[in-house]
Amino acid sequence: MVKRKSIRTRGKLKLSSYFQKFEKGERVAVIKERSQTKNFPERIQGSTGIVEGKRGRSYVIKLKDQAKEKEFIIAPIHLKKIKTE
Repeated sequence: MVKRKSIRTRGKLKLSSYFQKFEKGERVAVIKERSQTKNFPERIQGSTGIVEGKRGRSYVIKLKDQAKEKEFIIAPIHLKKIKTE
């Protein structure tokens, strides 16, 4: 797992990823944005889940943590859409 961003992208935010929209039922991957690290649980880094809904500006994501399914509220900058065909 990479601990740092590359030197050219350090401190920058992609506004398109900050304002991206998701629909209920879409599959997303949780990828931590390094420049926005407040309290982000490391155990969900890299996992995939399903969008359950929206709460404020963030999304409610249903993830499988160990053997239980849990709901996490995650900002859209930490999410990446997974293409399913």
